[in-house]
Amino acid sequence: MDLKQYFKRIGFSGSFEKPDLATLKLIHKLHVMSIPFENLSIHCGEKITMDLELVFDKIINRRRGGWCLENNFLFGWVLQKMGYNSTSLGSKVFNTALNDFGPLDSHLINKVVIEGKAYIADVSFGVSSQLWEPLELVSGKAQNQAAGVFCLFDKEDKWVLEKTGRKPEVLNPAFAKSRLVNTKLTKTIYSFSLEPRGQDHFTETCYKLQTDPATLFTNKSICSLQTPTGFKALIGWTFSQITYSPDRGVDFYDMKNISDEEVEKILYEEFNIKLANKLQPVDKTLMYTL
Repeated sequence: MDLKQYFKRIGFSGSFEKPDLATLKLIHKLHVMSIPFENLSIHCGEKITMDLELVFDKIINRRRGGWCLENNFLFGWVLQKMGYNSTSLGSKVFNTALNDFGPLDSHLINKVVIEGKAYIADVSFGVSSQLWEPLELVSGKAQNQAAGVFCLFDKEDKWVLEKTGRKPEVLNPAFAKSRLVNTKLTKTIYSFSLEPRGQDHFTETCYKLQTDPATLFTNKSICSLQTPTGFKALIGWTFSQITYSPDRGVDFYDMKNISDEEVEKILYEEFNIKLANKLQPVDKTLMYTL
């Protein structure tokens, strides 16, 4: 496991001698622009583990992506190696069907303290909820990013992340009523406590998320990658390219369905992913929006 290999993977060539905020913002953005958020291993017969060396090999050497338990786990290691004061936290993702947070700490994030100020770094939520830069851990402060306005709220027993985005404008009329289109401008994303969490805290959850037939990840094959103008995603057989247009107050959704024969081509050309095993795309009807 070599930090220089990670830097090469994300295209970072600057100095990292000083663990400052500017460098953190840069590597955070480069990570989400280079490494996809994806759960494809589940749907091509591969096991996902919390073994850091295996995660490094998958994402860096085999040039794959991963879900939060891989991407943010790896990013936490990177932060430590670079000399940042960072700790891993567990968060509960908001479930729109339940209108409440899920019961498990199913999402891993990192808290980073720089010159006495705390920030939340999260390089692996994907689609329109993906942070491009860390958020300052300040309650009620509106923090503008490309995807919209993010805001953290201190609820005493937990912190809550919300985002206000823009109206979607779907270019292909066939997808005007697609359940993947996010029509709710303000949404709750997840909650978390500031209690540090180690690797073992997520081991059982990692197994459950990829084996339980009721979880989002067993019901949908997901791959998304941030781009300089928005993001692109392959959910099941639906390929979408979203372009942010803050000046016009909309997000443009360019969506199409692809065939089984096109899946491998799209993954390679759009996400630079070449799978070792055959992917079986899945898109069952669970609440999930771009």
